[in-house]
Amino acid sequence: MGQTLLEREAVLEEALDWEVGLQELHGRIAQRFSRSESRQRVLAYLQGLLGSVERKNGWQLAEYAGDATPDGVQRLLAVYQWDADEVRDDLQGYVVEHLGDPSGVLVVDETGFLKQGKKSVGVKRQYSGTAGKVENCQIGVFLAYGSRRGAAFLDRELYLPQEWAADGARRREAGVPRDVVFHTKGQLAQQMIVRAVSAGVPFGWVAGDTVYGNAIGQRSCKLRRWLEEQGLPYVLAVKNNEPLWADTERGSAPVAARELAQGIPAERWQRLSAGDGSKGPRLYDWGWVPIRPWSEPDQGHWLLVRRSIADPEDLAYYACFGAAETSLLELVSVAGARWIIEDAFKEAKQEVGLDEYEVRLWVGWYRHITPVS
Repeated sequence: MGQTLLEREAVLEEALDWEVGLQELHGRIAQRFSRSESRQRVLAYLQGLLGSVERKNGWQLAEYAGDATPDGVQRLLAVYQWDADEVRDDLQGYVVEHLGDPSGVLVVDETGFLKQGKKSVGVKRQYSGTAGKVENCQIGVFLAYGSRRGAAFLDRELYLPQEWAADGARRREAGVPRDVVFHTKGQLAQQMIVRAVSAGVPFGWVAGDTVYGNAIGQRSCKLRRWLEEQGLPYVLAVKNNEPLWADTERGSAPVAARELAQGIPAERWQRLSAGDGSKGPRLYDWGWVPIRPWSEPDQGHWLLVRRSIADPEDLAYYACFGAAETSLLELVSVAGARWIIEDAFKEAKQEVGLDEYEVRLWVGWYRHITPVS
C-alpha cells in the first residue's frame, strides 16, 4: 500500500530536519577547511554518507555528488589540508550541546574492520569481536557518550599493533606519524577519556567491556586503577576468573569473581531492567557484593553480577567503583549503558558506511572515521 498524505508529510519533515541539522553541523566544521573546494567536498561527503548510497565507497559517493571519478573524494581524504582532530573537537562540542548531562556515561569499546592484504595501516590477523574470531582486520577503539537525551560517538583511535609500531618501513609507507608509539587498547581508552575531561564533557560514569576492565595479563596501565586515581566512577566488565580483593575467613584476599558471585544469598538477587532493547526492557537478575574492604568511607567498590533469567548459569561480571551511597539500580543502569556503543557501531556500519572506506594511510583512516562517527 502507498503512503498516506500524513505519512509523506512526516517523511518530508524528517528529511528537512536532517538537512537543517547537516547544514548546522557543516557550518560548525567549515572553519577547519581553508579552501572553498575542500569545504564543499566535505559537505558532499557528509550528504553522501547520510544519503541513499548503497555502499559508501569512493566511486558511489562520487556518483552521488555528481562526479565522474572518485578523485575529489580521494583528495578530501588524502590531499587537502585539514586536521581530523580539530574536526573531532568540533563534533564533540556539538554532541555536548545537544546531549550533555552530568549523569552521562562514557562508554569505551572497539570494533573490527575486515581488510584484504597487509598494506592498510594497522592491519593484521587479530581477534575481531565484529567477526567473532581471528581475522585480517584493523581495530578501532571508540569512545561513545550516552545520556537521557540520546547517544553519539565522541572520539576514536586506531589500534596500531606492536609489529606495526616497530616496523619503520611499514610506518613510512602508511604515513604513521613519528610520535605515534604502541599503545594498548586500555591506554587508548585512557587518552580519549583524558580528552573528554579536558574538553569539559559532563559525565558521571565510565563503562566498558572486559578488554578495559580486566587486570589479568595486562602489560600496561590498569584502566581501573587510573580511573580511581582520577576519582572517576566506573562499571567495567571482567572475566569470571578476575581476582578481586574481598573479606574472607582468612582475612582480605583476592577471590575470583565467579566465587564471589556464588556467595550472594538468593534473597539479594533482584530482577531489574538494564534499559530498553529492540524487544523491550532488558531484564536480568542482578546481585552485588562489596569488595576492596579498605576503601575510603565515602567510596565504594563492588562486584556486580548479571544473571540470565532463561539460563541461570549464564553470568556476567562487572568491577565497580563509585560513591559509597551508590545504589544497585544505578550500577545496573550504567552496566546497561554499554549497549549504546554496540548499537552505535551497528547503525554506523549499516547506515553511514563506518566500515566501507577504501583508504590505506593513517591520515585517511582518521579523515573518514571522524565525520562518520
